[in-house]
Amino acid sequence: MKCVDDFRWRIGKKELVPIMTGGMGVDISTAELSLAAARLGGIGHISDAMVPTVSDRRFKTRFVREKQKKYKYNVLNQDKSDVKFDLVQLAEATKLHVGRTMEAQQGTGLIFINCMEKLTMGSPRETLRVRLSAAMDGGIDGITLSAGLHLGSLALVADHQRFRDVKFGIIVSSLRALVLFLHKSVRLNRLPDYIIVEGPLAGGHLGFGMDWMQYDLKTIVNEIHRYLSEKGLNIPLIPAGGIFTGTDAMEFLEAGAAAVQVATRFTVTKECGLPDKVKQEYLKAKEEDIEVNLTSPTGYPMRMLRNSPSIGAGIRPNCEAYGYLLDGSGHCAYIDAYNRELDKHPDSDALSVSDKTCLCTHMRNYDCWTCGHHTYRLKDSTHRLPDGSYQILDAAHVFRDYLYSVDHQIMLPDRYRQTMPPLD
Repeated sequence: MKCVDDFRWRIGKKELVPIMTGGMGVDISTAELSLAAARLGGIGHISDAMVPTVSDRRFKTRFVREKQKKYKYNVLNQDKSDVKFDLVQLAEATKLHVGRTMEAQQGTGLIFINCMEKLTMGSPRETLRVRLSAAMDGGIDGITLSAGLHLGSLALVADHQRFRDVKFGIIVSSLRALVLFLHKSVRLNRLPDYIIVEGPLAGGHLGFGMDWMQYDLKTIVNEIHRYLSEKGLNIPLIPAGGIFTGTDAMEFLEAGAAAVQVATRFTVTKECGLPDKVKQEYLKAKEEDIEVNLTSPTGYPMRMLRNSPSIGAGIRPNCEAYGYLLDGSGHCAYIDAYNRELDKHPDSDALSVSDKTCLCTHMRNYDCWTCGHHTYRLKDSTHRLPDGSYQILDAAHVFRDYLYSVDHQIMLPDRYRQTMPPLD
């Protein structure tokens, strides 16, 4: 009986295990998690979401504090158009995050970074250019363009010395989005090195409307595969979203996918950046505890646990410190929602904003519990302990389970140690 380990993905001169971990921000897909995947021969993603914040935590820099101090005068102002990121510091934070990860890289795998277009940061083009360029300067193996169409992203860094060497990929949820991107990239003679096709069961932001239930990952992958074949384009496809077992993965690989991207099962590993108490919330979740809502200021639907502390919270926008979702005019949908409630209840000590969430602050505090559809199945992948909590797994265990499991089985930790062959 075949398993994922029977397949390999050749990208350039590399032959890889066809497992890619998703780039979950903010530092949920930690360097440690991505390094574990690369060490085992796959691809590990880090994320550049709120990278100055991540740098402050990891490397004791003071980027957030300095920005907050600079714009302290504007804290009570509803107009956030003055608030801008220092591009030199942004580049330094990105190079620190990427560079330190690449210095620790071992094994035959690769390290990629997930870069979201929706992180507009008060200056969409310039901040994106800096993030992409600095990631390449830091030595990253590949860049995955996500959360947006990225129609102009490659052009921003086409003159970078590593532009032809770094692997570039795009996340799409429809053929239409892919065609738009390809039309732009072909003008630069720089087609993507891989395409991640993210389906409606993925975690966090979705590339669908609230009609997401009408879509199916296999159908979308097949449609894109046919299009590429008709156009004579040999670009590897990587399905993502809802791939919970090694058998799920193998079914896509047998159908012609180059690899799969997986994330949900790694959220409850030791290497994941979520606090342990939040991992326990994921592990004890039931299917009815998971919802798709429109609380994200980005405009995208977002899948999350319905008991996330961010839902309904009415905290004051802290754009002077963060402000990662400010557009070029200093606008954010949460600011509008907050100011609306403030005008209604000017004397209230505790506002509630039900329709939007301050994504920056809540993601920074791990209070926005985004998750994949199959999060409710996580409890079946580990042991419940005598105190009622669940055993946290090693990333290597989950990775190997994807590699070797068959028949939709999930190997529990003890059983894995007894039955799974060691990796070379």
